[in-house]
Amino acid sequence: MAAHRKPRQRSMGGSKARTAATIALAGAATATGFDGTGHAEPQLSPAQVKAKVDELYQEAEVATEKYNGAKEKADAAGRRLKDLQDQAARKEERLNSARDALGSVAAAQYRAGGLDPAVQLALSDDPDRYLENAEFVERAGNRQNAAVAGVREQLREIEQLRGAAHIELTSLKSRQKELKQHKRTITGKLGSARQLLSRLGVQERSRPGASPDRASRSTGARDTLAAPGPASSQAPNSRAAAAVSYAYQKLGSPYVWGATGPNAFDCSGLVQAAYRAAGVSLPRTTYSQIAAGRRVSRSELLPGDLVFFYAGISHVGIYVGKGRMIHAPNPSAPVRVAPLDEMPFAGATRVV
Repeated sequence: MAAHRKPRQRSMGGSKARTAATIALAGAATATGFDGTGHAEPQLSPAQVKAKVDELYQEAEVATEKYNGAKEKADAAGRRLKDLQDQAARKEERLNSARDALGSVAAAQYRAGGLDPAVQLALSDDPDRYLENAEFVERAGNRQNAAVAGVREQLREIEQLRGAAHIELTSLKSRQKELKQHKRTITGKLGSARQLLSRLGVQERSRPGASPDRASRSTGARDTLAAPGPASSQAPNSRAAAAVSYAYQKLGSPYVWGATGPNAFDCSGLVQAAYRAAGVSLPRTTYSQIAAGRRVSRSELLPGDLVFFYAGISHVGIYVGKGRMIHAPNPSAPVRVAPLDEMPFAGATRVV
């Protein structure tokens, strides 16, 4: 029996070794197959890097416009909340004055030998009890009745304002949470783009067309010398001409997401700032800006018209004539003149 056990033990040991090796190889194969950044990371060509970076920038811009919209709503909610709080404070001052007046009446009545029940109720520190026991007001005289009714109405108004303020505060917190989510998305996309650009070697980055950063900045620098004269003269009115002139003045300004000037811009921020300088108030986001005026076809474009790109209307520029626009492209390029064909055209609006 011993002779039979030894081969059996060796066989089991060999099987275990073979099984462990098989598992290890399978694990290595699995790791190689599913980990895109593993041992055999594919080398992307400069053209592939540029395409991926452009895609990341476009996705970041979608998130930027959502951030801008959420910030606009958060700012509005903050203003409404402050206004409600101010109204409540003013009403509380008037309430205190009314209660002080009732206190004077109460003191006089006390000296005269009694305190009217309605006045006692109005001076109570428990407004809920006051409202629940409003029948006491019916026992007061005409003068006291009017005073107590006024206090009661002020209490109700203050409670309504506090309720509305609570709703606005909830809305504000929700918008702030949304802002943080969009900010994480934006910074993540831009971080990925920077990492991809860093993978290009020095020689590859210096080759013509290899680096989106180099190509974009050189284009912006050349166009800084362009003159707005012809474009402004062809604008449909003085306000559109002023917006075009402003855009030309900002050539070379850096792209910063969420920025509306005067020294840095994102795409919709540049458009908003240009028309603000011309005395025209525009919404903050591309989604709202496209609906801010009269839609025009590409063949009808005049300097000052807003031109929009991508199916999601996530990018905008200001048309300056001859098939060109001024826009804030992305973090790799400053405000510059560019052809409309640089991106998929989605529509145009004439705002004035």
